[in-house]
Amino acid sequence: MKITDATQALAALAQETRLAIFRLLVEAGPEGMNAGAIAEAIGIPAATLSFHIAQLARAGLVTSRQESRFIFYSTNFTAMDDLIAFLTDNCCQGGQCLPKTQKVATTAKRRAGGAA
Repeated sequence: MKITDATQALAALAQETRLAIFRLLVEAGPEGMNAGAIAEAIGIPAATLSFHIAQLARAGLVTSRQESRFIFYSTNFTAMDDLIAFLTDNCCQGGQCLPKTQKVATTAKRRAGGAA
């Protein structure tokens, strides 16, 4: 991952509503959620959701697919994995200094269910 890509992803996540949307989509897994369900869960109007989703999509953190008349959004787990790897690359000179990350965010767990 290039530093410019990491900066764009981090900038997209550096806003409370977008971070809430992203975390909700991470929890939803590869199937994602439709726009109406996201707006309801977060408690924002559809137009506001559209604005924030566009920012996350430009950063490559979410993808969309249309099913019938609904648009479903899901996390781009590969991009999330790349960002985490970028942030922790060469951490503590290769030591095991991130016990919480290693315990709950293994590559195998992040990639379970496929990348979006």
